[in-house]
Amino acid sequence: MTLAPPSAEQRHGLTQDEYELVIEALGRSPNPVELGMFGAMWSEHCAYKHSRPLLGRLPSTGERVMVGPGENAGALDIGDGLAVVFKVESHNHPSAVEPYQGAATGVGGIIRDIFTMGARPIALLNSLRFGPLDADDQTDADAATRNRYLFGGVVGGIAGYGNCIGIPDVGGEVTFDPSYSGNPLVNAMCVGIARHDEITLARAAGPGNVLLLVGASTGRDGIQGASFASATLGPDRDERRPAVQVGNPFLEKLLMEACLELARIDGVVAMQDLGAAGLTCALAELTARGGVGAEVDLDAVPRREGGMAPYEVLLSESQERMLIVVRPDTVAEARAIFDRYELTAAEIGTIIEEPIITCRAAGEVVCRVPGRALADDAPRYEISGAPVASRAVELETLAAEPASASVLLELLGSPNARDRKPIWRRYDHMNGTNTMVGPGAGDAAVLRIKGTPIALALAIDGPGPARVGAMDPYLAGASAVVEGAMNVASVGAVPIGITDCLNFGSPETDLGAWQLERAIGGIADACRLLDLPVVSGNVSLYNETPDGPILPTPVIGTIGLLDDRSSILRPAWRPGDELWLIGEAADDPDALAGSELAWRRGRRGGAPRLDLPAAARLVRLLPEVARDRVIAAAHDLSVGGLGVALARMAIAAGSGADITLDAEWPTAALFGERPGRVIIALDAARASQLRRSLVTAELPGRRLGTAGGPSLTLTHGASVVTLEIRALEHAWRTAF
Repeated sequence: MTLAPPSAEQRHGLTQDEYELVIEALGRSPNPVELGMFGAMWSEHCAYKHSRPLLGRLPSTGERVMVGPGENAGALDIGDGLAVVFKVESHNHPSAVEPYQGAATGVGGIIRDIFTMGARPIALLNSLRFGPLDADDQTDADAATRNRYLFGGVVGGIAGYGNCIGIPDVGGEVTFDPSYSGNPLVNAMCVGIARHDEITLARAAGPGNVLLLVGASTGRDGIQGASFASATLGPDRDERRPAVQVGNPFLEKLLMEACLELARIDGVVAMQDLGAAGLTCALAELTARGGVGAEVDLDAVPRREGGMAPYEVLLSESQERMLIVVRPDTVAEARAIFDRYELTAAEIGTIIEEPIITCRAAGEVVCRVPGRALADDAPRYEISGAPVASRAVELETLAAEPASASVLLELLGSPNARDRKPIWRRYDHMNGTNTMVGPGAGDAAVLRIKGTPIALALAIDGPGPARVGAMDPYLAGASAVVEGAMNVASVGAVPIGITDCLNFGSPETDLGAWQLERAIGGIADACRLLDLPVVSGNVSLYNETPDGPILPTPVIGTIGLLDDRSSILRPAWRPGDELWLIGEAADDPDALAGSELAWRRGRRGGAPRLDLPAAARLVRLLPEVARDRVIAAAHDLSVGGLGVALARMAIAAGSGADITLDAEWPTAALFGERPGRVIIALDAARASQLRRSLVTAELPGRRLGTAGGPSLTLTHGASVVTLEIRALEHAWRTAF
């Protein structure tokens, strides 16, 4: 009798073709435990089935690269025998269901990725996207209420976890758009420092070496969370709460300190955190990378719930757990370290030469699977899509409007531009006493590296509010890279590497496939021009609800290096400074395409553009003129364009300025948002030196005016707009 093939539910999200590949990999039909393991490991969240073929386009090598993609995090040499270790990851779907724990465990997971490498985490950053918090013509009252609930829960979860563990949250971004209603984006980035000789990789080796499972006991939370993260959010959203993990930051603090101490002793072969797919993923990745296998006794796994089946033990995503490979002669020393921190260290198995993972429970074999089949042999899908015709909109009328005080105040107070202090004041950004420039005090955060003269500049950025991605995803990817590089350059740092988090809708649609492919192309081209390796990252797909996909949102975490931290630039001018705009003037109607002003006016289309080579030259110039003390302050132009950037600098300085606009399209010149531009302030005596630098760099520069006085005055022909600093600040401080 021929048995019917298993249903989709029984296949754990695998297609029928994928199920046949599992049979081929095993040489037989999988049992229920093995099927669950393949279902989790071959999910989009773990396997990158649709994106991995594209990620090879990203540059990932360079003279500073010590560890590139494929490990828990990337690492770059920063001199003095030190490395910066960093990565960004998403926790979008869990945060849409249970925002506090979804965000908290996202923070916990990214922290483990860093200290797993033997690096001490020194900073957290986050990039957040939500639907509008107030009802409008696109968002009804119920949706706005839920968006507020998600917003409050996510911010609370980030603060609750990071503050408790003692890692400063030093920067980030928050953007609002109706496409994120019901599907918020929560991207968490962590940065750590390690000595070169203490970097630990996640590659099991040495038959006979011991597997220690350390940290929290295993429960039933988060089972099949990886599969949940690989599906479109639907009406059953609230029923997926059991797939969301529950975090314990106090336990993670102990685990972090114990693992960092452990990394300094001989005999530690590898460390891997238990994140998506839990013990299954840790075993698969450790053995696959090392070309070995493992014998595991599941009865030795500490549990906090009775009656757990082997399936649950292998696929639980309980937080604050690590799998460590140590030599047999090191087990006692390792256990002594964990005992001192009152943490469990259970010996659950050994490494074997045969590249097979064999797990037993009650003496019976419950799974026998090649680690490589789970970790590396998932199917790869070549995707191709079709572009959507760019929506033509009339921007000339808006671009030609005269400079307006009311428009500037409106944009300053808009949700995408207003002061983020109500958010970041909930985060402890001074923990560790390394923070030199924290949230709101600069275009990028700056942290000193104690014992050296250097500092790191850290930023996390998307392409403005990501609206440009709806019109040109290539430009979205390139703009995100430029935005991050400009932000670290604007504090005087040289960008040295990036991590990326690619947040998109379904890759199985023509639109989704095209957006993903084009955005990765934009990131790759921008990174090559800027000589920036991509050393780690994350892909989050299927960010959709029944109402449609999110805006294509590539997010870039950027690391910059200041050899001399005394040359930090801040975004505040001094009275008497000359003010210059460096980069393209962007005073044409197309500069408004995708801008905050145009979208607030319902003009949602156009043809944005970016001069990538010029932006790269500007990124290289800024650290040079900062180091030579040519300029005293700098501020990147982003949401709200020149007008909002001038207002922000005036507020930071507590001093106004007299600005002259010479433009055919005054509103475009003030509020256009073309990337790759910066306002700088300098002593008038340095102007000739700046001009020479601009000629050498082949960059346009325009003197805007002079800082000083109690008001910001904008003059365009016979039109004069004057705004007192307190009026600007009142608008900017608009509460959420």
